Amino acid sequence: MSDTVAAPVHPPVHAHASVRAPVHVRITGTHDTRNTPLAAFASLLSHPSRLTEFSASHGAAPHLTKPSPRLAGLLCPPDPVEALDGVRVLVVDDAHLLDESSAALVLRLALRGRTRLLVTVREGEPVPRDVSRLWEEGLLPRTTLAPLTESECGELLSRAVGGYVDALTVRRLHRASRGDLRLLRELVVAVHAGGDLSHVSGTWTWRGVPPMTARARELVEETIRDVGGDEREVLELIASGRPLKLVTPGAGVTCGVLERLRARGLVTMDDRRSIRLVHPLHGPVLRAAAERRGAGDPSGTRRLLPTPATTLEAECEELVVRAYSGRLTGIPRGAGERMAEDDTGWDEPAMPEFCARRARVARLRGETREAIAWSREGLRRSPHHRACLAELAHASAYIGDLTTARQALSRGPAPRGDARRRTSEDARTRMDGDARTPMSEDLRTRMGEDARTGIGGDVRTRMWLATERALTWTLAAEGDLDGALRSALRAAGDDPLEDDMFALHDVARLGTPELVVDRLADLADRAEGDLAPLLARHARALAGRDGEALDKVARGLADLGLALYAAEAFAHAALVHDDRRASQSSRNRAAALAGTCQGARSSALVNLALPKLTARQRQIVSLAAAGLTNRQIAEQLTVSIRTVANHLCDAYARLGSSDRADLGRLFTVG
Repeated sequence: MSDTVAAPVHPPVHAHASVRAPVHVRITGTHDTRNTPLAAFASLLSHPSRLTEFSASHGAAPHLTKPSPRLAGLLCPPDPVEALDGVRVLVVDDAHLLDESSAALVLRLALRGRTRLLVTVREGEPVPRDVSRLWEEGLLPRTTLAPLTESECGELLSRAVGGYVDALTVRRLHRASRGDLRLLRELVVAVHAGGDLSHVSGTWTWRGVPPMTARARELVEETIRDVGGDEREVLELIASGRPLKLVTPGAGVTCGVLERLRARGLVTMDDRRSIRLVHPLHGPVLRAAAERRGAGDPSGTRRLLPTPATTLEAECEELVVRAYSGRLTGIPRGAGERMAEDDTGWDEPAMPEFCARRARVARLRGETREAIAWSREGLRRSPHHRACLAELAHASAYIGDLTTARQALSRGPAPRGDARRRTSEDARTRMDGDARTPMSEDLRTRMGEDARTGIGGDVRTRMWLATERALTWTLAAEGDLDGALRSALRAAGDDPLEDDMFALHDVARLGTPELVVDRLADLADRAEGDLAPLLARHARALAGRDGEALDKVARGLADLGLALYAAEAFAHAALVHDDRRASQSSRNRAAALAGTCQGARSSALVNLALPKLTARQRQIVSLAAAGLTNRQIAEQLTVSIRTVANHLCDAYARLGSSDRADLGRLFTVG
């Protein structure tokens, strides 16, 4: 945490004619230079006579040779303050580490009032007297900056790069920086300079090891500089290898040491007594420090033992249960999330499957772009993983990125009508994507054989089903609702013993609830959790055009965390309510929930957003908003280019818009 002081805005002034100082300048105090006079300004006050003269006047011993008065007068202004006359904005970072002469110069600049100042000091650190006078004498206002939250970090990153930053990248950078704005800046600059920040399908992403520049290392070291003795030894011990587990509490590493470290927020211990460093960058900093001392393998390792094997498969199973029971809130951060954020676990065969399951949970919660991030993370580890490809296509279709959706579908397995007829024995030999890693027997059982969860079919069927459902919503995003319904009906199948509640519910979401209402009701009677009954009631309310029942279902879905599904239910209610007030209330709630879904727009929300258009016009406008040209739309719909142009012109007139680039905004419910 830092205290920040900023100077008020002053009118610009003309720079000294003999000085070519930069308009905006940033200087930094460091531990290494805090005893060197004017070290922070050395690059600006380039002439040695000024350094010597000003340092001596503030109690520092002259140590540089002073040139002749004539030469000094020719080469530099009469005072260091005047040498900085051309500086309009001066940023002083870590001012608590400034030497006394530099601090005095900052104070003089503030007193003169011709340079805007932004000065940061670290809370709790001793500060030079001239720096503290800045706020004590009212020269600069003082503001305490709390660490950035994850959402603030995401907003700042999006503004910095000029586009959307994927959720995993935001989470990794926030966790690595711990919300410290200075460290966040260092990491982002280093990542960008290293070419590791990539732009894919309109999204900025970063994966890899956090870069440790000299400045970043210094900022991280500041947080543990005062940790010594037994506490430092324990931190280095934990940093020396994998997550560690205390074997005998009270023996070797004392509980008191661990409790002090936990109280300071430096380590954490889970319910299995596995101990980890909280700050992800403390590990490399501590290991580097130990290596510099020749203590790369700290003594006492025998007192701690590695934790057992990771629990990724158990977490995969838990995510399946949560998805089908509707327990989508309060999901704890486990091994899979840590591995994704730390870019580790490349030798864990279940990691791509975990990413696919995590993507599905995010998609169900309406976190559409986070679902895309998780599916891409899985594809980094297994480029042809079928479940990840299906989730990438599904979520991309939701936000109208049809190019990515189609590419993902083309890399996945082709839909096959006989997939549901495959035997359970075939499924047991099924490999996980192209990684050729067998799934555990428990995981197979959880995926395909427990009818109480509402999950239909064996593993091979699940792979096919995920791809077919992704195709359903890709067709819907393209405006081909007839094709989407045919795809949804294929996914729903005709065997009640293999019913999947999400596949059945897709048929209802696409406007034909009467085809599945009885099967969903039957499934709700035997399924665990609150979600299946809610989906069954949603289908029944849709079939009966019952606005009040739809509102009630929508509130229930929102309570479970299914924001997009809840928004759709409110949208359905808005369209069937006879009472105008009730309709507007449902519409407002649909808009509020849709606004949290990271750009998702399903057919129900499109119908609500574009009520003035015909079905054909909505289809063409949807394709145009997705970036297709008139010719591409005409080829896809097998109509003439003129027909497409006429429909668009009519749609523009009805919507009060004539800008093709503005079509995306028109899909917003409001």
